[in-house]
Amino acid sequence: MSGAAAGGASSCIGAATASGSAVGSCAVGAGGGAGVAGRLPSRVLEHVFSYLELPDLIRCSLVCWHWNSCLADENSEVWRSLCARSLSEEATRSDILCNLPTYKGKLKSYQHALSSHDCSRNVYVKKNGFTLHRNPIAQSTDGARGKIGFSEGRHAWEIWWEGPLGTVAVIGIATKRAPMQCQGYVALLGSDDQSWGWNLVDNNLLHNGEVNGNFPQCNNAPKYQIGERIRVILDMEDKTLAFERGFEFLGVAFRGLPKACLFPAVSAVYGNTEVTMVYLGKPLDG
Repeated sequence: MSGAAAGGASSCIGAATASGSAVGSCAVGAGGGAGVAGRLPSRVLEHVFSYLELPDLIRCSLVCWHWNSCLADENSEVWRSLCARSLSEEATRSDILCNLPTYKGKLKSYQHALSSHDCSRNVYVKKNGFTLHRNPIAQSTDGARGKIGFSEGRHAWEIWWEGPLGTVAVIGIATKRAPMQCQGYVALLGSDDQSWGWNLVDNNLLHNGEVNGNFPQCNNAPKYQIGERIRVILDMEDKTLAFERGFEFLGVAFRGLPKACLFPAVSAVYGNTEVTMVYLGKPLDG
């Protein structure tokens, strides 16, 4: 990189990362390339961007069309570098993120993973950043919410158990008000009006402390198998929650969801069992 190019890149990056002044400091014409920002070569921008963190990259994408275009490739060196810095080696080398083909998609999944700060005291998120481990505590049901909830749009994520289910193993959604721990071995998700759950042990749908029927609605529905990935589909436009298994659509489990911020959630009772959740983004229709 020449000294002139480096200096130009540095000044524009500084302007871009200053909150509220990015676009004004690197103003460009209507064609999106009249200023310094629009004249920097893509290879120079990509090199500089590869050192930035996500908040700065988001600001940079708003500077001009040229910068936005440089960040549009979700498998570029920019996103690969950030992925390498943000995700654990275990997560990137295992098959946890195998259904996410881009580095940017993997980063987004990490942002939406189960929260180590919004969970029962009897569980913790492992170093891979995606797997919940429940400690062997007697007479306790323990859960966790995702880091980010949804009040609009359509969202999908995968969940799978990597240990015994025990008597109760529930996946679903919850508001911030839903408890994530209680005494005894119960279906915590669905135990009140703040959560909705599917118990994988007996195939019951649960909400407001009541069983809302069996799921999926077919004769002799197969029970969940350890390691099997269940895809959860939340549609905040139609206010529905649906499930898929092995890319087979199982149907809509809940309708009429409230206009509230709803979080991915799980609850477990078996000691040392582990549950992994991976956010996939917008579901693919068909």
